[in-house]
Amino acid sequence: MNCSKLSRFKYSEEEIIQSIREYYEKENRIPPKRDLTQTSHRAINIFGSWNNAITKAGLIPNRSHDNKMYKRTMGMASDGHKCDSASEIIIDDWLTRNDIPHNRNQKYPNSNHKSDWSVQDGKIFIEYFGLAKDSPRYDRSIKYKKGICRKFGIKLIDIYPADLYPMTSLDSKLSALKK
Repeated sequence: MNCSKLSRFKYSEEEIIQSIREYYEKENRIPPKRDLTQTSHRAINIFGSWNNAITKAGLIPNRSHDNKMYKRTMGMASDGHKCDSASEIIIDDWLTRNDIPHNRNQKYPNSNHKSDWSVQDGKIFIEYFGLAKDSPRYDRSIKYKKGICRKFGIKLIDIYPADLYPMTSLDSKLSALKK
């Protein structure tokens, strides 16, 4: 990497904190550093890490890559649904904002597996596969769920981290659900 390119960004500590807070106010979520690349490089230089900059801005940082998502971090969506991650909260809140009735944790037919969301009286399942390609066991579970949906004629909308980050593409992924 050419460090001289980054040196032209001379953000102050206050400007970085303000940038983080403005992003949080606009997007209603903690900014991943990939969304604020210009300030994140300088923030790491000033604060030692992106998470330290987030903390300095008065926010609680997302888990780092070293703290993989194998441990669930429960959170609450705006409609009161309990979600297993910040990413699931983003999806649940999108469904709520767009007036799409949805349920959490509906069982798959003839299985103990549960869907992240079901809509249209269980005719459509929505899954956030946030750990895809991170664990062979998780990947087998994805394949199993897709097979059940095919077998029982359930439409499956699969959402991956690339659909949420760096910017959400839920409008295009879920647009068919809007009436």
